[in-house]
Amino acid sequence: MDEDVFETVRRFYERYRKDKAIAGYSALGLPVYAFFVGRQEYPVLLFQYAIHAREWITAYLALRHIERGIGRGGAWFLPLTNPDGAALSLRGEGFLSEISSERAAFLRRVNGGKDFSLWKANANAVDLNVNFGAFWGTGKHNVRMPAPENYIGSRPFSEPETRALRDFTLRVKPHATVSYHTKGEEIYYGFHAAPASEKEGVLARALSDETGYAARVIEESAGGYKDWCSLALKIPAFTIEAGSDTLPHPLKESDLGGITEKNIGVPRRLAEELWKTK
Repeated sequence: MDEDVFETVRRFYERYRKDKAIAGYSALGLPVYAFFVGRQEYPVLLFQYAIHAREWITAYLALRHIERGIGRGGAWFLPLTNPDGAALSLRGEGFLSEISSERAAFLRRVNGGKDFSLWKANANAVDLNVNFGAFWGTGKHNVRMPAPENYIGSRPFSEPETRALRDFTLRVKPHATVSYHTKGEEIYYGFHAAPASEKEGVLARALSDETGYAARVIEESAGGYKDWCSLALKIPAFTIEAGSDTLPHPLKESDLGGITEKNIGVPRRLAEELWKTK
């Protein structure tokens, strides 16, 4: 399973008979697949996964969420927002042998070796989750040159993946968003430039109850998708760090069962809690 996450999602897309779309394309031209579940009525949610390459395990959680469905309203699911990076993290030199020699040399140089298992960025060595236009470049750990993680890019939305996620979000107009990451078993909400509302706090506590994860307001982030949703769209936005902090990166297939058990009900619970606030 670990070797073909993109192929797994691609095959799932080909078999899927409900609403679906290609949200955009990666730096190397791979499609970013999107799947719709439910009905086009309040609330409409958006869930995105694996924006960090080494966190590809969350793409499998996405497929389980899609299969389980949603009770109220509808939801868009984007299982693999960073397909190039996930392939690089999983397959390393095998993936590099399939792309241009110039790009492969660049990525090896940036990585400082042949082990790409901890790679977080895309194929341009940009960390996609610090490339959004929400106080871009002001994060505590940001770097300003290509790197396996934390490089902000040359400008906000410099990357095709972040532009695709931005444009798709604007198109579908979700009432709330959730970004799945690993690890730590925490739920982050709020943004220093867009303080969490009472409603967002209620929703965060419901997600905490559903998962058993601690929910906390995060103030030190910048340039992330959650941050942009909070600042630009003024909607509830959450980052869920799935998987115990005792597990080493990257999480493996054997870790998926525990993650699924705690998170399988999140889409239904969030939709239900939002519907109560209508």
